[in-house]
Amino acid sequence: MIDLHSHILPGLDDGADTLGDSVEMAHAAVADGIHVLAATPHVRDDYPTSARRMEERVEELREALARARVPLDLRTGGEIALDRLDALSAGERRRFGLGGGERYLLVEMPYFGWPLDLGSRLLELQQAGITPVLAHPERNADVQAAPERLESFVRAGVLVQLTAASVDGRLGRRVRAAAFALLELRLAHLIASDAHAPSIRAIGLTGAARAVRDERLAGWLVQDVPGAILEDEPIPARPERTSTRSFAWGR
Repeated sequence: MIDLHSHILPGLDDGADTLGDSVEMAHAAVADGIHVLAATPHVRDDYPTSARRMEERVEELREALARARVPLDLRTGGEIALDRLDALSAGERRRFGLGGGERYLLVEMPYFGWPLDLGSRLLELQQAGITPVLAHPERNADVQAAPERLESFVRAGVLVQLTAASVDGRLGRRVRAAAFALLELRLAHLIASDAHAPSIRAIGLTGAARAVRDERLAGWLVQDVPGAILEDEPIPARPERTSTRSFAWGR
């Protein structure tokens, strides 16, 4: 599997504190069946991570993983707050490209409120040739109340990333219901861990994939779409359901 959202880099944000924590998270990822993982530190006012610092920490962690013989392919990236997009130059944005490419950018959806400039910010990225990947919108209260609000964005080409802990229920029934509503509405494209520490939102992609209860769809969410993003390619078509059951059981 491929995990395109994690806070595995030490000392940059509210994720891993130490290099030891980072290596422990990498071990957990491999044990969960992940072979490629993107390091996506926060880029926002309280964590103003630069592309240079992100790249330096990625290289440090790659060296640590090689010493520890952890077979994990670590990629670059960032989770960019909406209000930080204007502060980044075009070159900086490219360096934060999801998984090391330049076509996709992980954009943080806030947990509370509906950003009035969400549509315009995402459109600006698309006009610059960047496909936004909206991180964990199922954890936003407004999306929970009306998941269909994301439909116009998805129709315009925005991708939606669900958190593994939302799908498998670790973040509660309301969040899980929103995640499965987005799946039912065909408004979600990939699942990622958003892991922050060995003990905070552990990886758990295997459990989330099982919770989907549709092998082909799960593979699309944790392998096919993330793989296309890594290659800077268009995402493949969503497979047809192998079951006619509603996702209502997941709510």
